[in-house]
Amino acid sequence: MFTGLLPIGSVVLLKESSKRVMIVGVCQKGGSDANAIWDYTGVVFPEGYLSSDKMFLFNNSQIETIYALGYQDAEQLNFKIKADEAIKNLRS
Repeated sequence: MFTGLLPIGSVVLLKESSKRVMIVGVCQKGGSDANAIWDYTGVVFPEGYLSSDKMFLFNNSQIETIYALGYQDAEQLNFKIKADEAIKNLRS
């Protein structure tokens, strides 16, 4: 089981959704509550970025299925450690 933030490029299905989403950003702030902190920004898959109003803010708790993990290497793993800590601190 994967813990913490998924890497950019991961493809997931959100609960109560029929369209997959690809993660394009992590540790995001905004949405209808400008102070809200979200785990991810995503775009529809396989279409990708269509426009800013077709992007999604969501959290790990909303993910039903992980279809693919994005690319991971030493740089991404070091970033993940920092991003996981940052989002934890922002929410506490």
